[in-house]
Amino acid sequence: MKIYTRDGDDGTTGLLYGQRVSKDSPQPSAYGDVDEAQAAIGLVRAAADQEVGEILLAIESDLWIVMAELACSPGQMSKLTEAGNRISSSQVKKLEDLIDQITEKYEQPTEFVLPGGSEVSARLDLARAITRRAERTVLPVVEEDSQILPYLNRLADLLWVMARWQEETSITSRSINSPK
Repeated sequence: MKIYTRDGDDGTTGLLYGQRVSKDSPQPSAYGDVDEAQAAIGLVRAAADQEVGEILLAIESDLWIVMAELACSPGQMSKLTEAGNRISSSQVKKLEDLIDQITEKYEQPTEFVLPGGSEVSARLDLARAITRRAERTVLPVVEEDSQILPYLNRLADLLWVMARWQEETSITSRSINSPK
């Protein structure tokens, strides 16, 4: 099997369960931004220790599910299940639990934080910013009962707390005062 199909040479892409749409339409834009977030998380994982890497690997797997849900043809969502093809509220809860566990590992900053305290924390902050963009991009295309928005929202929060946890120098030495 060859990697190229030539089907997209006309500027369209196929959705799950049929239908072709323009590559710049909202659905491909949404799952494309999630794909970029997943790649950025992979970049973090490549530089992280085993503990952080295991957390991120599970998230990368979840993001495949997010992209599948976003790539589903309209009217075909019933073919996806929470058993593996849709993000569930339990996956959102798992992120919340991770946030709670990680915030116990460091002292939370009380001021704005500039990214770049360490290589891993800077990569986490970049992944967080990309995830926030993905969150905005998926807004117009998610189904009403979808857990994608809560999942991406918690994921961005998790990446922020992980970045603070992974910083190698004092948070206060990199913090800036809030505007007065």
